[in-house]
Amino acid sequence: MSTATSQNDEKRPLDDKLPDPDDVGTVEYPSNQKRILIMSAVYLAMFFIILASPHLDQNIIATALPRITDQFHSINDVGWYGTSYLLVMASMQLLMGKIYKHYPAKPVFLIGCVFFEIGSAICGAAPNSNTFIGGRAIAGLGSTAMTGGVLVILFYTIPLEQRPIYQGLFGCIFAVGSVVGPLLGGVFVDQLSWRWCFYINLPVGAVSMLVTIFVLKIPDQKLDSPAKGWYGKVKQLDPIGNLVFLPAIICLVLALQWGGVDYSWKNVRIIVLIVLSVVLVAFFIGVQIWKGDAATIPPRIFRNRNVFASVVFGFFNGSVLQTAMYYLPLWFQSIKHASAIHSGVMLLPMILSTVVAMIASGIVLSKMRYFAPFFWLSTILTSIGAGLMATFTPATDHSRWIGYQVIFGFGIGLGAQQPLTLVQTIIAKADVAQGSSFVMFIRFLGAAIFLPVGQTIFINSLVTKLDNLPFIDPKMVVNTGATELVKLASGGDLQKLILDYNDSLVNVFYLITATSVASLLGSCLIKWGKVQPQEENEKASKAAGVFAAEV
Repeated sequence: MSTATSQNDEKRPLDDKLPDPDDVGTVEYPSNQKRILIMSAVYLAMFFIILASPHLDQNIIATALPRITDQFHSINDVGWYGTSYLLVMASMQLLMGKIYKHYPAKPVFLIGCVFFEIGSAICGAAPNSNTFIGGRAIAGLGSTAMTGGVLVILFYTIPLEQRPIYQGLFGCIFAVGSVVGPLLGGVFVDQLSWRWCFYINLPVGAVSMLVTIFVLKIPDQKLDSPAKGWYGKVKQLDPIGNLVFLPAIICLVLALQWGGVDYSWKNVRIIVLIVLSVVLVAFFIGVQIWKGDAATIPPRIFRNRNVFASVVFGFFNGSVLQTAMYYLPLWFQSIKHASAIHSGVMLLPMILSTVVAMIASGIVLSKMRYFAPFFWLSTILTSIGAGLMATFTPATDHSRWIGYQVIFGFGIGLGAQQPLTLVQTIIAKADVAQGSSFVMFIRFLGAAIFLPVGQTIFINSLVTKLDNLPFIDPKMVVNTGATELVKLASGGDLQKLILDYNDSLVNVFYLITATSVASLLGSCLIKWGKVQPQEENEKASKAAGVFAAEV
């Protein structure tokens, strides 16, 4: 008995009192009916957040932007319509995980809903561009709180064996939203008004809030005791770390948003922003090490090899999906002469295969707990699919671009949700909010970095190639929409222009291929074997403690 007790003590710190035998292994989850109702409501809310997210080119807002700029006469502000949302969302992601660690998920999620509703209402009723930008920032804050809340609610609402399925469905919402977005936006803009792209969030958010208020109960949420007094509560949220992290991410996002678009990458503004971001991030890491368990991201979380591997894999996998979602429609529009809406339809092979793979992987993982094969298969299929897309030419027929998308999308679907699912499986309940927020942030960071890299590769390649066409102004081509290329040239010059445009896009597909292969770093680090969930370890630890105490 003494041996068992000593082994148990090594795994967890001693408590002041013995465990309660009645608490061993007892976790209350909602009934199936309530569970479905709760997750349907929060998923519906997330669906409209995804439609409004500015890092998706294929979203409901993108369709409305021309009408918005026409009404406000604000073409110079159009970049801020997305940047204001992104700045708040990126800079608040980790802080929100810290808030969910110390405060109950239900009220924090509801407050996030209120902010998103207020931001949407302001955007819908905005009389001018500045008000619209302010509304987007408020909506970005709300969406950050809601996204983190959905992950925490899912953890405490769904039994362990069913979580991979619901995580897969969570990923499916993103995929479906990317196709439905421009279609919904087109209907609202053409039949009603661009303002309805924002007003539609109000009834949807109200439904989500009502279900959350009256149905959702989280009786077993593990919270750190909130500090007493305003000073203690502020100190508990790692103010030093967050005061360093916020400007670091703001500098990084601004550099990535402006670089290569508003300013050259060699411009002093961009260089200063990047240098400041790197210095502040390094300082933030130092603060996290210094703060230890009280940090926004406790270093002990990353001592787990599978957590570190999930973060590495998620960084590259997230960037692959976002970059493909942006540049595939561009290829369809410029090379295959598809309209913006039709290019969304042509993206369906990738979306549907991604959805199928997400659901299938979730079902399989709910029966078995071997994560490594999914990481490896995702890396292999995504790399093959991206490599095949790098062979695109103007003559590529529909059987090829459909088939290549299916391979690529299936690979994405097998791995997209696994980092988040694995992290939520292996870390302690008290760390779920912070761990989940960090995984989401890393995926966002990967996309935020590689999308501008892809744009730089595309623009530089295109300008270089167009120097061989003396009758075409490269700047005019760059500033022209993909569907308008046919107006810039005719005959042989048009064929050369399309070929150069295709070759420049193919260079971006090479980047996607390289990034897909880079996700192998995370796959190699994932431990082979059946993953033992932390919840079961905690139950076993409690049971061992009770048994030892009784003896």
